[in-house]
Amino acid sequence: MAHLFNRNVLLGVSGGIAAYKSAELVRQLQGRGASVRVIMTLGAREFITPLTLQALSGHPVHTQLLDTDAEQGMGHIELARWADLLLVAPATADLIARLSAGRADDLLTTAALATTAPLMLAPAMNQQMWQDPATIANITQLSARGAHIVGPAVGQQACGDVGPGRMEEPPVIADAAASLFESGLLAGKRVIITAGPTREALDPVRYISNHSSGKMGYALAQAAVDAGAITTLVSGPVNLAPPKHVQCLPVQSATEMLEKCLALLPECDIFIACAAVADYRPATIEQQKIKKGPEQVILQLARNPDIVAAVAASENSPFTVGFAAETNDVLSYARDKMQGKGLDMIVANDVSDLSIGFNSDHNEATVLWRDGEQVLARSGKSAIARQIVELIGAINKVGKCV
Repeated sequence: MAHLFNRNVLLGVSGGIAAYKSAELVRQLQGRGASVRVIMTLGAREFITPLTLQALSGHPVHTQLLDTDAEQGMGHIELARWADLLLVAPATADLIARLSAGRADDLLTTAALATTAPLMLAPAMNQQMWQDPATIANITQLSARGAHIVGPAVGQQACGDVGPGRMEEPPVIADAAASLFESGLLAGKRVIITAGPTREALDPVRYISNHSSGKMGYALAQAAVDAGAITTLVSGPVNLAPPKHVQCLPVQSATEMLEKCLALLPECDIFIACAAVADYRPATIEQQKIKKGPEQVILQLARNPDIVAAVAASENSPFTVGFAAETNDVLSYARDKMQGKGLDMIVANDVSDLSIGFNSDHNEATVLWRDGEQVLARSGKSAIARQIVELIGAINKVGKCV
């Protein structure tokens, strides 16, 4: 089955008897992974209540063109930007005519003009209305502009007529919507990615950390989303906005990161440990700020938990990918780490090269796995991330190494 993971579907419901099918359509879209929000016309509310679709979609239903509760009262622009697909079902003859004419006299038609997302229509009307030259001309014009038309089906109609005009069934419409998007190598897979540095507190105002910017981990999160994965990012403190469709869980210390990751493992197919986790933490954390004193002080450190090793050693462990950020003998250390920690794959890179190290927008790496390796030439971190995700998807068909 095609999917809609990480896709935002804006469902427009217009005023026809087939509006009752929109409730099942919401379910069908969600079942394929979509996030669904609903716009209802005035006529649609005569056939099905907004409360029904709100309960099913999990979001308030939008009905007003100028929504004072929306940001700056510009709800149509917010919805237009949010949508990856505008799906109108049912699409009545009147709505089709207004869309064809470029009207913007309610929220749905205005959102249709304001969005850059594809438009899909599921027509529903009396068979004679469907075959009228005006409707045929309107559908032809909308199709020429790039609109996708699903149906209508042929059969018994509410008015008693038999012929073309019935709205297609929700599973057919949902499949047609999903077919507009690429499936992706990780479609439906649950991916956890760690990113950024950790901060290990010395006292209430000081900590030990490193120079990790989180850019590589966040690029991996975007690449996983693009590949269709349900993606969770466990992130140390960084100055980056998480990608769209990613659940981001902020943490500070290595211990906190480990706890978050272990709690998520039952719902994880692939684990990518990209964070630069501090190897050590202060043995004790002072409750008050440490005052300036002697010229030299001795700091006692305790070893931090090894997050990726703990994940790889867990019962029913996911496909586990580690990173080896080294300054010398990069491949040798990376192979030892992969074998010693029981990883399925490791990405090795030389952070002594400042042009591809921490805070850089570029990287180059060698990906190692049990039966092979691949060099990833110097490129932007987004491109490197896509190549890593493609390898994860291809090697062992996203299964455990055997």
